[in-house]
Amino acid sequence: MPDRQYRAPSAEEAVNQFTRMLEVQPLTGDEEAHVDDRFLAPVFEQAFWRVFGGQVLAQGARAAMQTVEAERAIHSVHGYFLRPGDSTKPIELQVERLRDGGSFSARRCQAYQEGKPILSMIASFQRPSPGPAHQSAMPANIPAPEELAAPEELVGHVKHPVVQEWGRGRPFEIRHVDRPVYLEADRHRRPTSAAWMRTRTALPDDPAVHRAALLYASDYLPFEPIMRQHGLYWAKPGLKLASLDHALWWHRDARADEWLLFVMDSPSTQSARGLSQGSVFSADGALVATFAQEGMVRPPQGMRPRIAETVQRVGARPPREVNEKYAAAWRSRYMES
Repeated sequence: MPDRQYRAPSAEEAVNQFTRMLEVQPLTGDEEAHVDDRFLAPVFEQAFWRVFGGQVLAQGARAAMQTVEAERAIHSVHGYFLRPGDSTKPIELQVERLRDGGSFSARRCQAYQEGKPILSMIASFQRPSPGPAHQSAMPANIPAPEELAAPEELVGHVKHPVVQEWGRGRPFEIRHVDRPVYLEADRHRRPTSAAWMRTRTALPDDPAVHRAALLYASDYLPFEPIMRQHGLYWAKPGLKLASLDHALWWHRDARADEWLLFVMDSPSTQSARGLSQGSVFSADGALVATFAQEGMVRPPQGMRPRIAETVQRVGARPPREVNEKYAAAWRSRYMES
């Protein structure tokens, strides 16, 4: 945790900070001498000491974008999280130009802190090309985001800095289609989850920024289908979660400052590892992206976490009026349609 007191930023501050975070700065680069391109990625104050995985993924993608012709859009990323990053220390990015073909380009990006790698990923880019097209349909019976609870309604009453960041400090607003699992487990166990997301204020018009923003947001929720199936929740004392790897495929351009629907399921969890996969749809039903992530999931063991959980429950659950207001929307059966 940072030494100084965390203050949740306003919506404008959070999104301005987010866009500045995506502005990675070139340090060196000499393609003819075969020297890797190097960039400095900004960090910013947050409630938890560990760098959010979506941040370093998005920053790595933005660095790789600067080494590719503008007409070639990023279409896939595959990355491994190697160490937890420190949100108070600068991140250096190194981009290796693997290939530039007639239509595709490939880049390897490594993220370092204090000389140690925290992320290794490969990104692929493509010049737009004609070809066949089809897509999966967006699930029916999805409540509109306006029918669902804003995060501050759910957790705004909890004064813990990390919970305040969930409710007010994130650059993205998340509206859960299912009963949220911030402070308590879902009452209906199933390995599925869905939520609407968008940035809290407008982003620049650059499509590359919106692709990086979507990559960032795709790391928010992959644990939730696993948590719902196994009666877990984000604030559960002693719960240990860590992203291991992440992949995303962009299918179409979309604005990250307009509502996007994330629909996820978990096909398997075993050996303290859980796999989730998801689809991202625009509000008009276009399939924007597909993603997958495996993460470490270690439920708490022993009596101490149980005692802490009992103490924590006092005053931590969402207000009764919030549960009553959104209960009907949270009972949506979108996966059964």
